[in-house]
Amino acid sequence: MKDELLPAVLPEQRRLQIAAQLRRETRVRVDELAHRYAVSGETIRRDLQVLEARGLLRRVYGGAVPLGARGWDADGAVARLDPKRAIAAAAAALVEPGDTIVLDIGTTVAEAARALPATFAGRALCTSVAAAAELAGREGVEVHLAGGRLRRADLACTGPSAERFFAEFFADRAFLAADGIHPRAGVTAGRLEEVAVRHAILRQSRENYVLADASKLGRVAVGRVCPLSDITAVVTDADADPDTVRALQQAGTKVVVAPSTAVLD
Repeated sequence: MKDELLPAVLPEQRRLQIAAQLRRETRVRVDELAHRYAVSGETIRRDLQVLEARGLLRRVYGGAVPLGARGWDADGAVARLDPKRAIAAAAAALVEPGDTIVLDIGTTVAEAARALPATFAGRALCTSVAAAAELAGREGVEVHLAGGRLRRADLACTGPSAERFFAEFFADRAFLAADGIHPRAGVTAGRLEEVAVRHAILRQSRENYVLADASKLGRVAVGRVCPLSDITAVVTDADADPDTVRALQQAGTKVVVAPSTAVLD
């Protein structure tokens, strides 16, 4: 891309220019676009969200590629779509306009918040500051943070106050984290203080989805959250072991395997 600064344009003009550039160059980067249009990286990311919602591109790490194109890494080499982002995209596709959703702790759930369409309008009940921050600047999204004791390591809300918070709401869909998902042990957590908060969420949500990468399947952590019968589905990535997926399905659990972009030879 030619390194030039463009005169200030209206947001819609900028988006059309970005879409046109993507057709010519096959990929665009957030940092380069921010420099070219003299706006912040966050402004460009919002532009890419709008264009993705219109079906004009697909966002990837650091930028965007044409719809249907393969992912690329920060050095420009074609790469496999990150499993967490693949799971997040699949989870975001489950959300309906106007939904009240619960967003649990964890990086994958925070990615799901980021992956929600720019057009999404609804209510988000968040267990972590990270997920809340992803949606706080969006028009039409009412964000609630659970409160309680804040865990420094990951800015997660825990304790009785967080548990009572979720008792005040009814949600359409909850997106939960887990440290283990096992055909017999069910959904488990590695930190005991998370168990009671997830119990409160499960009681108040119509549909409950566990977002877990392949490494979590077949594992059992110390704290039992719930049996598999209490969840709607597990959303995982393409690296999931087929035998483990089959065992979960035979236990009566729906497993959604998020599509992944293949690596070019």
